[in-house]
Amino acid sequence: MQELIKKAGILIDALPYIQKFAGKTVVIKYGGNAMINDELKNSVMEDITLLKYIGLNPILVHGGGPDISAALKMHNIKSEFINGLRVTDEDTMRVAQMVLVGKTNKEIVSLLNCKGGKAVGICGIDGSFIKCTKQYANVDGEQKDLGYVGEIIEIDASILQHLTKDAYIPVIAPIGVDENGQSYNINADTVAAAVAKAVKAEKLILLTDVEGVKDAYGNIIYEAFKDDIHAMIENGVINGGMIPKVLGCLEAIDSGVNGVHIIDGRIPHCLLLEIFTVTGIGTMIKSENYLK
Repeated sequence: MQELIKKAGILIDALPYIQKFAGKTVVIKYGGNAMINDELKNSVMEDITLLKYIGLNPILVHGGGPDISAALKMHNIKSEFINGLRVTDEDTMRVAQMVLVGKTNKEIVSLLNCKGGKAVGICGIDGSFIKCTKQYANVDGEQKDLGYVGEIIEIDASILQHLTKDAYIPVIAPIGVDENGQSYNINADTVAAAVAKAVKAEKLILLTDVEGVKDAYGNIIYEAFKDDIHAMIENGVINGGMIPKVLGCLEAIDSGVNGVHIIDGRIPHCLLLEIFTVTGIGTMIKSENYLK
């Protein structure tokens, strides 16, 4: 009986957050270890399905780097990266599109549907809803050609709005298209931030393989405003690979997203713990308008 009472208490504790975020859109970037470990895969899909059932509108954007690298190796195609972006020649683009759209995306859709969700897999080619142009990398002041790597110029949110309104969960592969119909590989974090901006999401949640942003003493920072993040970058507290990630978060905040979360996707049911508890489990970068 005590165990049952405890479970009821957990539901009651979550009630204020369910009420606040009912009808709100949440964009989730799915990547890292949570895409590799079967137990974590199931946990994330259960969380997303539950979010939909209790009244939120989740939109999932996924990566697929390890799958792409494995497929390229099978085809004896060398992987090369510049500034963290995969150099994508014609052969690499063909393999990346095949893996992201034909394999990874459909596996996620199938798993969500098995959990009771109504998932639909799409990529930016569908309805040309992710329009992009060729992206270059700046390396020591020089422009480096990345091949078929795309820079987003427009997101047509109408297809996503139609899907979420009809109770579907959109699952987006990070492939875009230019005005000539050429496909481009796009960084999944970038796609998630652009989608969050386009649909005016309440939250953008990045599932990563880190616990969150940490202070100078190694403690997780649970909440921060834009000025806090800029100060930590200037003081060197935030450094290395975390800098571009938090700058992307700030860009999402500037575009109207009220809260951006960097959470540890290696923790089972990380989404529920972050959204429906007081402290959460990762770092929340919030605007002045944040509800929580």
